[in-house]
Amino acid sequence: MLQQILPQVVEIAKEAGAFIRQERQKFDPANIEYKGLNDMVSYVDKQAEQIIVRGLEKVLPEAGFITEEKTVTKVGKHYNWIIDPLDGTTNFIHGVPAFAVSIGLQQDDELVLGVVYEINLDECFYACSGSPAYLNGKEIRVSAPTKIADSLLATGFPYYDFSKQQQYINLFTELMQGCHGLRRIGSAAVDLVYTACGRFEAFYEYNLNAWDIAAGVVIVRQAGGDVVNFSGGQEVMNTRELLATNGKITEEMLGVINKHFN
Repeated sequence: MLQQILPQVVEIAKEAGAFIRQERQKFDPANIEYKGLNDMVSYVDKQAEQIIVRGLEKVLPEAGFITEEKTVTKVGKHYNWIIDPLDGTTNFIHGVPAFAVSIGLQQDDELVLGVVYEINLDECFYACSGSPAYLNGKEIRVSAPTKIADSLLATGFPYYDFSKQQQYINLFTELMQGCHGLRRIGSAAVDLVYTACGRFEAFYEYNLNAWDIAAGVVIVRQAGGDVVNFSGGQEVMNTRELLATNGKITEEMLGVINKHFN
């Protein structure tokens, strides 16, 4: 079933992405709304979410929805779509070209399908349980490096909860001095799929929501990578902390993270 519906989900993600791309050309910052400190949204996020929900209701009518903008409230018994219609809203608002549509599917407690469409480069990453991960039809795998010293890493910066700011800075400092470089793109969904296709060796962040990561988690795991919380456990949807790696530097990364966070 998953492999049958995956192409339909890809097309829905691309449809929403086309709308977002079109609106970016004429976007007026006066349309920004604030959900909280540095937490912005616009009509683009909301309308893109509605496009996605309408499409997915036809694909799997029994499924519920967990969405960032909460344009729909429906809980499924076994299946729930987990949607971020525009991951990287701050980038979108400022015209920085790194933002994506993220659609994940959860069956009971297991993430089973993920699609991330990075709009600016027209790159669609997708996978489901039991199949490889793909980028625009080509199979992808995680990278080969086995040490942090040979790795390019990605992270995200806290923008509203600064309670762990000092621990984060200390971790950032240690990793910065020991790897090829640290990148902060501004979209967790993009960071995850870039790890899946081998552009990054690892991505770590805290204060993440389910819709930020659901799709990307599936894609990384199906591409041969690891996705764990900062304690090394497999549960990442509710812990609000995540480490995704190529599977080869997981233990070394956890060792460094735990010096500062646990």
